[in-house]
Amino acid sequence: MNSLTSTLASLSSKNEKLVLGLMSGTSMDGLDLALCRITGHGANTEVDLLAFSTRPYTPEMKEQLQDIVSVSQCSLEDVCLMNSVIGNFTGRVILEALEKWEWEPADVDCVASHGQTIYHAPVNKHERPGFPHATLQIGDGDHIAQVTGIPTISDFRQKHTAAGGEGAPMVAPVDRVLFTDAAVDRLLLNIGGIANFTYLPAVSSSSVEVSGDTGPGNTLMDKAARRCLSRPFDQGGAVAREGTVNEPLLSALKADPYFDLELPKTTGPERFNWEYVSQAQRQSGTADLKPEDLLATLTLLTADTIAEAVAAIPRSGPLQVLVSGGGIHNHFLMDNLEEKLPETTFSSFSEQYFNADAKEAVCFAVLANETLSGKGFHIDPQQPERKLHFGKISVPDCETGKEN
Repeated sequence: MNSLTSTLASLSSKNEKLVLGLMSGTSMDGLDLALCRITGHGANTEVDLLAFSTRPYTPEMKEQLQDIVSVSQCSLEDVCLMNSVIGNFTGRVILEALEKWEWEPADVDCVASHGQTIYHAPVNKHERPGFPHATLQIGDGDHIAQVTGIPTISDFRQKHTAAGGEGAPMVAPVDRVLFTDAAVDRLLLNIGGIANFTYLPAVSSSSVEVSGDTGPGNTLMDKAARRCLSRPFDQGGAVAREGTVNEPLLSALKADPYFDLELPKTTGPERFNWEYVSQAQRQSGTADLKPEDLLATLTLLTADTIAEAVAAIPRSGPLQVLVSGGGIHNHFLMDNLEEKLPETTFSSFSEQYFNADAKEAVCFAVLANETLSGKGFHIDPQQPERKLHFGKISVPDCETGKEN
């Protein structure tokens, strides 16, 4: 057995691991790092969040990413270069975070890196006959492993598409294992750039689990804040709260056929971008809306499409909604959601478990742990016997912290 195989065999046999989960979302704010102690695997998985931080992208890196993320055309050279740049950047950030937390790289069993999505193309987006679902993330795992000296699992979404899925949502299998309640129906709602949820019927329920993306989360509201207010976002939804919802614009926005698709479904800023807003404004004759009215309308778009997707779930009895993602800090949005879903109880994911901002990074740590030691997760509740292991494994051939 060579040294690489021996490393993987040793990791696989460990019942308790220290796994560093990494996540960067569609907002491109930066890199979330969640250091987790994970015990067991499969239905017996237990997770303790030991440390969490977010490292913002530099303005220069964010500008470079904007040239290649969710755009229909870009430079292939830029994509090639940024794949390595993000990988090396991620490795350096890992070493800095571990030093700050007073952990050694040798203490960490593996890194679980989601990477930065640059394009998400499910069939409902590209509509090209004969072509499959596709998605692409950059931030190469080999670079991370070489910089840190830590085995790295990355590129999780490709197995999902290879097995016929859309490449998302990836957190649903982990939500099922960690957060299903014995007696209460739950909905794990993440309002990031795109809003998505996992509906988890109680163990005692006969209802069926479902997950997917409902549509825009914060992405359009944040773009409007940058364009109209020169701010990164509308703090607490305060400006939107002062505005009036424009019904013709809201109707034009909701006319997108994505909202008529049944779950499971996925989307991204490739579809819900500023051109989508501009087109709806042209169609509704609302190009000159005041900033507060535009923000109010975009906020209601997010609230409406989430609420309508939740209301369409076949279920009986009360529903507990646990919210994570930046949208939880938008009080105007949350007030609208609670008004539209009166038979639900809303609370922050943090109140029940751990820091809500760490949730997705923790989920990728659990996916990596299952790849190393478990039997895999199923992506189709109707086919629980068909289980998949996610991610590609990179084992370093260098000493810790030495970058080529």
